[in-house]
Amino acid sequence: MKILVLEPQIIIADFIKRSLERNDFEVEMVPDDEDGYRRILDGAYGLVILDIVLKKIDGLTLVRELRDRNTSIPILILTGNSATEDIVAGLEAGADGYMKKPFDFAELLARVKALQCRSEQERGAKLHFAGIHLDPVSHKVWFNETLIKLTEKEYDLLHFFLRHPNQVVTRNMLAEEVWQTGLGSFTNVIDVYVNYLRKKIFMVMGNKLIHSVRGVGYILEEG
Repeated sequence: MKILVLEPQIIIADFIKRSLERNDFEVEMVPDDEDGYRRILDGAYGLVILDIVLKKIDGLTLVRELRDRNTSIPILILTGNSATEDIVAGLEAGADGYMKKPFDFAELLARVKALQCRSEQERGAKLHFAGIHLDPVSHKVWFNETLIKLTEKEYDLLHFFLRHPNQVVTRNMLAEEVWQTGLGSFTNVIDVYVNYLRKKIFMVMGNKLIHSVRGVGYILEEG
């Protein structure tokens, strides 16, 4: 998998590049953000690691524009902005993961491998449960014939639940598998997104489908 690093601090970008290359990834640093954006649209990469603060383009704007163009490339935000509202803004823009600086490379490597694995899984078969249909190729979800419009992170969350129907999943599992991070400050973020997803499902089904398990997490089940 070829990785693009958009990082304004050359020392950090070079460290990421050299470290990932030692783990058998092909990595490019592109100093011009606009050039990097064009290359992403051309399909040159399998993963993007970027900071919110770039030289020419606002990082969140770049992510939104990629998602508006239906680009499904995994995007990992690596930034010093660590407040809950910053995390939510990054995920709302369409990022697949969010890491705070300073960072541990072992964690970054684990996130990259998890995103690579998930990207490969999402090229698999369609998922079905209780009238919900998810197509991992088109990244679309329906209830019967009704299209359910989801954000990238809501889609990722539902995709995880559909792979584990009728099973209790903990917040820590969701943090690790959907957000590729430890639980920590993501507890509130997870609850916010589960609530978003439940409301959208309820609007078309009349059933929230995702139920809370007090003190543990959530379960996807009918009734």
